[in-house]
Amino acid sequence: MTTPRDVFAALSDGISEGRWDELSALYAEDAVVEHPQAVPRPGRITGRATIHERFTSALAGTLRLKRKNVVVHETTDPEVIVAEYDYDAESVTTGRTIPTANIQVLRVRDGLIVHSRDYHDYLRLAVIRDGVGQLAEAYAQAPPRELSPIGERTSSDPKSRRGVFERLVYGVCDKAGPHLAELYAEPTHVTHPFQPGSAVVRTREELRAHFEQAAAMGVDFEIADLVTYEGTDPEMLIAEFAYQGSYGGHPVRIANIFAMRICDGLVVESRDYGDHLGIAGDLGRIPELAAKL
Repeated sequence: MTTPRDVFAALSDGISEGRWDELSALYAEDAVVEHPQAVPRPGRITGRATIHERFTSALAGTLRLKRKNVVVHETTDPEVIVAEYDYDAESVTTGRTIPTANIQVLRVRDGLIVHSRDYHDYLRLAVIRDGVGQLAEAYAQAPPRELSPIGERTSSDPKSRRGVFERLVYGVCDKAGPHLAELYAEPTHVTHPFQPGSAVVRTREELRAHFEQAAAMGVDFEIADLVTYEGTDPEMLIAEFAYQGSYGGHPVRIANIFAMRICDGLVVESRDYGDHLGIAGDLGRIPELAAKL
């Protein structure tokens, strides 16, 4: 068990089988685990002992998680994989169940996880625990968002995977609106796994409506903390980034990770894991968002 794929499989198996006390052994002594979309603000835990405590206390007594629909993307960095998967999640307390989406970026070295960035569907997990009210309260009491420095925009070959992505997100910041639909194939297949009630977007007409709605928000965004991972599959690109700006005098930061398939300079498939819960929480609209489930 030395490859990143093997280590992820062992982690996933252990979670599904409830072997919580064994999982920290898969992490390096000084491992770092980040949760960019954690409630109510991003989280970071460091060290095997802290990771062990989280697995055996915070998770073991509250949830049963059975994974399915696993897709592992190997990247051109041999230490890094990106795993997309779903859980059938069950609350130990209420017995209620719900499917939830997840995506993780794992860096594995010498058979151990040294760094992990984990994105989970915290809204659905709260719903089955009857915890929507607690979510709203947590965001209401949260401190202002901390913003990262904005660096210079990067400029890649516009037909490359990263180049297409750059044109997309910088275009969002520049309020290019409906013109961004031209970056997508037709038909395409765009989903938003963390947005309750969202439909699959397949046509450029639907994309134009989507981007017009985003531009109409009137928020001035820039891109922060952009990191891309190119898959060994020549069409795959995974991108982590945040939209940063201000709204109503308050700092705004929306963490995202997109898993995209780009062919001949056009997006043919994209799963956009945006922090819709965080947006709703900061605006005081969590009950409305939860009602769409």
